[in-house]
Amino acid sequence: MSDIYLSRQPLVNHQSRVMAIRLSLHAVGKPTAREAVNTLTPLLENWLYGKRMVFIDYGSMPCCPDLFDWPIPENAMMEIPSSALIGPESAALVEQLKTLPISLVLVYDDDAEKAALTGIRFRFVNFDAKRYPPDQLKGLLIRTRDYGLGIAYNVYDAASFQACVDVGINAASSWFFKLPDKTKKAKALNPAQANIIRVLNLVRKNADIKEIEEALKQDVAISYKLLRYINSVGFGLSCEVQSFRHAVTILGYEKLNKWLSLLLVTASKAPMAQALMHTALTRARLMELLATDLFDPQEQDNLFITGAFSLLDALLGVDMEQVLETMTLPSPICDALLGLEGIYAPFLNLTKTSEGEDGQAIAEQAAMLGLTAQKFNIAQMQALAFADKMDF
Repeated sequence: MSDIYLSRQPLVNHQSRVMAIRLSLHAVGKPTAREAVNTLTPLLENWLYGKRMVFIDYGSMPCCPDLFDWPIPENAMMEIPSSALIGPESAALVEQLKTLPISLVLVYDDDAEKAALTGIRFRFVNFDAKRYPPDQLKGLLIRTRDYGLGIAYNVYDAASFQACVDVGINAASSWFFKLPDKTKKAKALNPAQANIIRVLNLVRKNADIKEIEEALKQDVAISYKLLRYINSVGFGLSCEVQSFRHAVTILGYEKLNKWLSLLLVTASKAPMAQALMHTALTRARLMELLATDLFDPQEQDNLFITGAFSLLDALLGVDMEQVLETMTLPSPICDALLGLEGIYAPFLNLTKTSEGEDGQAIAEQAAMLGLTAQKFNIAQMQALAFADKMDF
């Protein structure tokens, strides 16, 4: 029996927004199609049923009819390698895919044109940007335009993403947007960011409510946005919070600190801000969920903040050391963010690793924290759902 762990990547469109999530299956051992189905089915309770599509990359799983024998959600896009549709042994799969009411993605390879002749309808064609450079992609997009919309994977830097967009790719998956653009680094925080940090520090120091309210009044937009987030479906309050004083009464300073941290993360004006925010909030919620049985609620809030702040340098255009110097944060948060050290580091490491392609590393790091594959995969779906519910 094989354990199967999920990794995740966003699909970013030409407007630099996350249009979908791509989930990849990684097996420890030799998996069967039934084990893949048994991995995906428990995720349905926490599926992303909202506006975004979910692409399923089966990785090395055997592509056979059993792989599609589960209640596939309407917004799921099932990736099929062209090679799996060619040859007499593929007849049963081809006939099944012709009749199933699901959306399919043709993973382009040398057999793509033969696969297209099977009569299967595809919604997207997925190209490996590492294998096909932009000048070749341009011609392939023309040749396959009747098969489906062109998207790309293995896009590792901003220049490659722009090149893909320039030749007509509709969206690309990977993490090309996570690295700070050092050529455009800001010299200091902008006034709005600096004021959020000022308020955050006051809350951390348990300052008088009146003093914090005065700081908030210096930027009405901050107050509005903070209350909007606190009242969002992602927080799940049973009543509407109508003022900062009301928020303190209901939440207390510790919870309010968590939501001010979220406010700082969503204050970015970077070109890739929406994708970065979605990623930061997914990290935040995932780290919080992974620690549910290991830390008390206050520590869980700190893990949320650690995940949220893990992309501050890219979001704010300021060195991590520089922005943390202005903030009053517990040592474990700073230790994890600056050197991947301390008690929060294993959670941040696992969260980052689950954005990659090394399934063995995900399994090993999850095991160190006592997490089963199913618990880890469900936590990822819950974290993605949390990020999806936030209004950027």
